[in-house]
Parts: sequence; C-alpha cells; structure tokens
Amino acid sequence: MLLSELLDAPELGLRLLHSAGGALDRPTGRLVTTDLLEPGRYLNGGEVVLTGLVWRRRPADSELFVASMAGRGAATILAGKALLGEVPDDLLAACRRHEVTLIEVPIEIAFADVTEYVAAAGSAETGARLSASLVRQRQLLSSIAAGRSLDELAARISAEIGHDCRVLTSTGRHVVPGPGELDAETLDVVTRRFLTADRTPAVAEAGGASYSLFPVGSGLGNRLTAWVLVIEGDHTQWSHDHVEAVHELCAIAALDRARRDEGRRALRPLVADALALVESGAPHAEVAVRLRQAGSHAERPMVVAVAELRDDGPSEVALSLFEDVALTVGPAVVAPGRDGLLVGFLPFVPGLPEQMRRAFGRLAPGLVRARLAVGISGETTIDALAGALEEARFAQRAAGAGRAPVSVVTSDEVASHVLLLATLPDDVRRTYTHRVLGPVLEHDRRTHADLLATLQEFLACSCSWSRTAESLHLHVNTVRYRIERVEQLTGRDLSRLEDRVDVFLALKSL
Repeated sequence: MLLSELLDAPELGLRLLHSAGGALDRPTGRLVTTDLLEPGRYLNGGEVVLTGLVWRRRPADSELFVASMAGRGAATILAGKALLGEVPDDLLAACRRHEVTLIEVPIEIAFADVTEYVAAAGSAETGARLSASLVRQRQLLSSIAAGRSLDELAARISAEIGHDCRVLTSTGRHVVPGPGELDAETLDVVTRRFLTADRTPAVAEAGGASYSLFPVGSGLGNRLTAWVLVIEGDHTQWSHDHVEAVHELCAIAALDRARRDEGRRALRPLVADALALVESGAPHAEVAVRLRQAGSHAERPMVVAVAELRDDGPSEVALSLFEDVALTVGPAVVAPGRDGLLVGFLPFVPGLPEQMRRAFGRLAPGLVRARLAVGISGETTIDALAGALEEARFAQRAAGAGRAPVSVVTSDEVASHVLLLATLPDDVRRTYTHRVLGPVLEHDRRTHADLLATLQEFLACSCSWSRTAESLHLHVNTVRYRIERVEQLTGRDLSRLEDRVDVFLALKSL
C-alpha cells in the first residue's frame, strides 16, 4: 500500500508533520520499531521506522537519530507522542534537513495497531494481485486457444503496461518485432548484454534508451539458444503488476516457442533426405521435391551454408543456432551432414554473407570455450547444388583454420594457400606439418624454448629481425639465435623464398 493510503486510514488517525518529495506516492516499506539512538546498522533502506522517542534525552539527539536512519536509506518516521506528549520541534527540524517524512501517531494508537493494519492491507493487495494475475493468464491462454498470434498477445501486454514489447533471439532475429524492428547497432548491444549479464532480467542501454531483457523459457538450458523478451524502459521502475504481466507473457512465449521448435524438428528428416540426394547425385527434380516439402523455395536462387560449433554442448544447440540464423534471411532449411557438420539451404538475398556474419557474430560473447566456423557458397540453383555444397565445405574448412570465436568465410574469399589447404585431407596436412616442423615442435616440448612462436612472428613480420624483436620484447640477438636454431632443425634456409613457403604452409596446417 502507499504511504498516502496509510495516512488516509481514519481508524489510525495519523497526522502528517513533514513530507519529503514524492514520499506519499511510494509503497509502504518494511515496518521497523526501534528506540535506539542510532538505528542505522539495523536498516537496509526503504523502511518505515516506528519510534516512541525513548532515545531522546536532549534536542541534539534528534539529529543523531534522523541522520543514522537516513544514511541507510530509511525515509519515513512514525513518531508516537505517548512519552513526551508531543513530537518535539527538533525532530521535525532534523527531518526537514535530511528530507525524511515525519508522521505523528496519536497517544491512543499502539504501534501494533499500525503494524496489523499494514499487514492486513498487504495481504489484501497480494490476493488482489494473484486474482488479477490468474484472470490475465486465463485470458492469454484463451487467446492462444482461439488462434491469436504471439504478436497480438505481445501488443496487448504492451498496451497494458505502456511499454513496447518485442521477442528476439540471441542472434538478433525478430520473432515479434513490436512497433518496428530495432536497428543493427541496438541489436548488437541488447544481445551482448543478454548473453553476458550475471543474472536476468537485466537492463541494456542503447542509443539513449533503456531496454529490459527477460528470458523466455530455458532455451535448451543455454542463453545462446534462448529467446529474450525486450521491453523499452527500465523494469526496476515499474509496478509489481506490470512486471507480473511481463512474466506471464514470457510463459506464453515459451509455449509458442515450443510449438515452433516442434514444427522445425518434424521437417528435419526431409532436409536430411534432400541432402543425401544431393550428395548421391540424384536427379534434381527429386531434390527439389524434398526441399519444397521441407519449406524451401527450391525454384529460386539459393546458397549452401556449412557450419560447425566445437566444444559447446550438445549438437542440438548448434542445430538450433544455425536454424535461427538461417531464418533471418527467409524460408531456410537445415540438417546435420556428414562429419558432424551442419548444412543449410538458404534463399539467396543481396548482402547475405554480411547479414549472416553479423548474426553469427552476435553469439561471440556467449561462446565461452567454443568456436563457430561457417562457410557459405556462391549463388546457385537446384541443378548445381552439389558443387555449391563442395564450395561451402571448402569455405568452412578455411573458417575453421581461424582463431576467432566466430568465423564466417564465403567461397569467393577462399583463395591462395587457404584454398589449397582446405582441399587437403586432414591426415595429409598433419603428415606435411610433422615432416617440416616436427623437430621444432619436439624441441619446444622438451626445452620450452618458444622456437615455434618466434618463427610465426618472424614470418608475420616479413622476416624483419628488428620488428620481430620489438613485437616479442626480445633482444635482436635472441631472435637471430632462435631462427638459426629453427633452420638447423628443419634443414631450411629462411632467406630462400622456397624454404619460407614450405615453413609457412606447415605453420598454416597446424
């Protein structure tokens, strides 16, 4: 209940002596009865302090009492006048100095009467809230049963609480766009905050506006795959009823999410069949039929994407993420392929690589140990899917050779040594690396001499002794000694271009 409602209770007869700014419109906090001169150590903030003024021995005591409680955030005093016959002026003056609300309790009113009144009012409010919440839940569920969409329900809650609601995924895909889709920069901030927040709900600040972030369901127990309800405004400033309404919308959105996920899972076998047909060289008409049954527009230009998420939980997480990003560009279908890779058939749209790079990149803050590597083919048609699939696989290998948490490479970016290495079987690459750099790797393992790291930096610095020394914070003579030792162990002369190429390729094959 509000403090103004407590003052209006005729059975209590309370009298307002001083009101701090806006105090009467704030909810009544926890009631604490005390007669300690300095009660601050027992307060946490927001309390209403009831006191019989037993602590007051002289006027200066009022300053000590009010300063102590105000310093801990308590902003209201209910002072009984039974002991002194009145509330002293020095207490009123101290309350004015510290902006503390002061209320007089009549002699005939016991503090227990005030406490019981607040408790009873609180119970009534709680019951009313529960009843309103139950009614709202029934209405939302009835709306779902009547075929209402999640967009309509989100708009209804938005109107009720006075704040626009959206539902997003961690990649920035709008499930429910609200009045309008958020721009790319705002999406970057919101998704990063959601993935890195210690706890939720959380608040993100972007473009001078606040956004409250509420998780929708468990998302396979992983924030990477969770939906997030994004609401304009700071939820910490909202009423309890509005926060309750948001939580109820989250529950409804979780049901809608489960329904959509079930539908996608039902289509995956059809996509897997289409992929198997492509790999086996089946007639294009058969592939097109399977893709259309899975929901893809097989008659239109498309691209093939291949992805792998390493070291971050079950394969279902990777599949869910890939499906989510694919859906940002249109009716796309995804299925597990061979060697643990995921394959997606996506409609071609202008700027698709950058769109996917940005969407996948938003996951980077949530990838603790994992690395995500994605390869994308060029534009293709149904009769050239096999070649596009090979292009995407080569590009994915190149992406996997990178060190970044998220790497997206297109087929037209795969050139030079990257294309060469991507086409080699893993065992051939390992054999080549061992033949060229095996002695160096063994020497580093035994002596921890950092020859390999020095070699990598030496080549990165175009074989400049001084730049390598500066980069590694070493003396030039130390760099010279290490490179000479590498030459001895490998039998290569790094002043010769041919030998530098051998060593460079071996390093890139690690």
